[in-house]
Amino acid sequence: MSEDNHSYRLDPSDRINGLGQRRKRPKKSDSNTSFLRAARAGNIDKVLEYLKGGVDISTCNQNGLNALHLAAKEGHVDLVQELLDRGASVDSSTKKGNTALHISSLAGQAEVVKILTKRGADINSQSQNGFTPLYMAAQENHMDVVRYLLDNGGNQSIATEDGFTPLAIALQQGHNQVVSILLENDTKGKVRLPALHIAARKDDTKSAALLLQNDHNADVQSKLMWCLVLLSVFYMEGRPSYVKYAELLFSHHWTIVSLLVVLAALAH
Repeated sequence: MSEDNHSYRLDPSDRINGLGQRRKRPKKSDSNTSFLRAARAGNIDKVLEYLKGGVDISTCNQNGLNALHLAAKEGHVDLVQELLDRGASVDSSTKKGNTALHISSLAGQAEVVKILTKRGADINSQSQNGFTPLYMAAQENHMDVVRYLLDNGGNQSIATEDGFTPLAIALQQGHNQVVSILLENDTKGKVRLPALHIAARKDDTKSAALLLQNDHNADVQSKLMWCLVLLSVFYMEGRPSYVKYAELLFSHHWTIVSLLVVLAALAH
């Protein structure tokens, strides 16, 4: 029986069942899913096998997570490096605008964070809601990541759409050690002042006390501003807890309060 041009010719790569009949090749979507599953598991050999088979390195799932995102989240350092070496975009983002640096910072994967930063990741990239990698690390109490990001250009003045900074979220979550690290890098009070104002407006004396206690690196001008913030809040809003705030000021900033009294006297 002769073959014509429409006949199916067996290819060495085809799978054949016991009857000598052709099996269907895996769908492209199945290969993509398996590829991403291998990336999440950190299986470099499988990942490379799928890439050699034609799977796009930038393929992603329904949420926009690609192989680099999944490997970064799970802390697969070697795979992250391999993917970057093979052309994965270091700043590719998910549907919510999260990059691999966001994801690894949120997960506390310090070694991955270092690799991504050294490979040129945007350290101050903002997601759809304005979250930065530093904000995410502060939110989850990952002190090593917070410190590393700050040391490598992380800007803690960048706020979310709701006006929250890394310091504000760390305060809200009660991550006191992260708060201390952030305050050590805020000698001019750029992020401390807004956080102190929020604490005063919410009548949160615990957070206010923490902010006032961690001021050893701050200058006198900044300290004056902090006191003025507290004084203005409970003057303008008539806070019944003004006595507690007054105690905080006198216990932590007696010299500054005295200076304010002198300035007020001179003004009259």
